[in-house]
Amino acid sequence: MLLKALGVTGQEKLKNSKVLVVGAGGLGCPALLYLAAAGVGTIGIADGDDVEMTNLHRQVLYTMADLGLGKANTAAARLRAINPEISIHTYSFNLDKNNAWDIIDDYDIVLDGSDNFMTRYMINDACAILLKPYVYGAVQQFEGQVGVFNMLDKYKGTITSYRDLFALPPDNKNAISCNALGIIGVLPGIIGTLQATEVIKIITSIGKPLLNQVLTYSALDHSFYTFTIQPEKILKSQDLKPR
Repeated sequence: MLLKALGVTGQEKLKNSKVLVVGAGGLGCPALLYLAAAGVGTIGIADGDDVEMTNLHRQVLYTMADLGLGKANTAAARLRAINPEISIHTYSFNLDKNNAWDIIDDYDIVLDGSDNFMTRYMINDACAILLKPYVYGAVQQFEGQVGVFNMLDKYKGTITSYRDLFALPPDNKNAISCNALGIIGVLPGIIGTLQATEVIKIITSIGKPLLNQVLTYSALDHSFYTFTIQPEKILKSQDLKPR
């Protein structure tokens, strides 16, 4: 509250906000830590996986004692210990086309910490239709990306979605995951923290969010590069809403 650009008004905006974090893994863990510590009033955690040994070098909410436990509920317990005054909702299952619409609709902003393309596209499409800001993050080996989609750039009059960056998901043969290629443990911490920063900026209207932009980062030489995404077409409908 000592920050003049944020102050009591900004802190109250955080308290009254609702943020859904999809994926309580490498990206979600640091993002959740900082969103809870910042005082985001309502946080949703969607993750259907259990804690595994190979998670621990990068998923800093968990310990050896948590192996085999569900990530969503375990993460929620850690966050409540950090900030017991916020409300945390857990969804201990994977989002799909039958449940994503209703869950996302309850939140103001979605932070995507998912680790597969199909989930990422589904979340993007739901956010585009429901007019929810979508804070994107992705990591692999030594490189990561973060960006903000589905928010109007008032100066340029443009709005983009993840499909303007990658129109279609890759086929299964080309969709290589971190489990196959590996990842340095600190990288998701950097990108997840940047995602949380974008969420805080959007909520409090401070600074300049990465609207319709993608920032890329390399841990090998600490290089940053930001490029602008141009909208290709307006997403009008998707067969996602439950009938």
